Amino acid sequence: MNKKIKITWDFRKWILAAIAPVFAVVIATSLGVSPANAATTIYNMDRMLNEQHPFAQTQPRAPAVAPVVQPRQAPTPSAPDREDNDLDLDDLGPPEVEEVDINDPIEPVNRIIFGFNEILVKYLVGPLARGYNAVLPGPAREAIRNFLSNLNGPVVLANDLLQGEFKRGYDTSMRLVINSTAGVLGFIDVAEKLGYAKHREDFGQTLAVWGIGEGFYLVLPIFGPSNPRDAFGKLVVDPYFDPLGYYLDNTDREEIGYALTGARGFTGYAAFVDQIDELRENSLDFYGALRSLYRQRRNDEIKNGRSNEMPNIDPGLEKRSILPNSLKP
Repeated sequence: MNKKIKITWDFRKWILAAIAPVFAVVIATSLGVSPANAATTIYNMDRMLNEQHPFAQTQPRAPAVAPVVQPRQAPTPSAPDREDNDLDLDDLGPPEVEEVDINDPIEPVNRIIFGFNEILVKYLVGPLARGYNAVLPGPAREAIRNFLSNLNGPVVLANDLLQGEFKRGYDTSMRLVINSTAGVLGFIDVAEKLGYAKHREDFGQTLAVWGIGEGFYLVLPIFGPSNPRDAFGKLVVDPYFDPLGYYLDNTDREEIGYALTGARGFTGYAAFVDQIDELRENSLDFYGALRSLYRQRRNDEIKNGRSNEMPNIDPGLEKRSILPNSLKP
């Protein structure tokens, strides 16, 4: 057969090919290690910081009536001469410690992928982002982010409607029309000045609104923090809502779509690279801090909160004064 067969990989197939090994490792790990044992690791800083040191535990003791050391006796439940205002430490029991739900049963696997991503950030993405910020002035960087955000407008609109957020869907429609025309293809955010605020929506948030749980915390190669629900929604379903993506696929220009997707992620990272570097320097556990930041940010976006701001890190970390001032509210 002389007919040449041309195989075209679209963006969704590349994504599935990239994350398939991760899910394979996850399944293999879950077969050999129970979730309870996998979650309890030496890297669980939240639990380590909240555990009481064995030498600091308070032991019950009887009140001394003289300088001479008296033998210790346990109080009997039927003692009639006990006053109401006497405090017996035996009655208090062990102190209750509030555990933080980190939802990370495959932490050892996630940390391996996280280490790989950190190598990319250290030697490639980080230097490029800092150079990008140094070369381009702030207004130029903002214009590029506005343009890329405007291209993603149809995806936001589709998820607005799927969530029943018709008022926000109307705002998104107006932003698309105004910024694509008066805003010169979206480089200038004219709609923001007219009262149509920008917000983020994706199919991961739509699934959450429909009652689908996030699943476990997951670190993806290159893409970073995620979970099964968000990875499926943002990387597999959302491209179907992008008319520009359909056009590029049909005209054999998929590489332009890949470049736009990469540019959107890169400019988003460059906007916060200094804060992230400061967080990396000052965190007791940078992996745990990013995990807390991602989950707070996603919950905030799902609840239609202040999605354009960096959320606070775990409260326990803030109490220990390791949170950079630039990330505090």
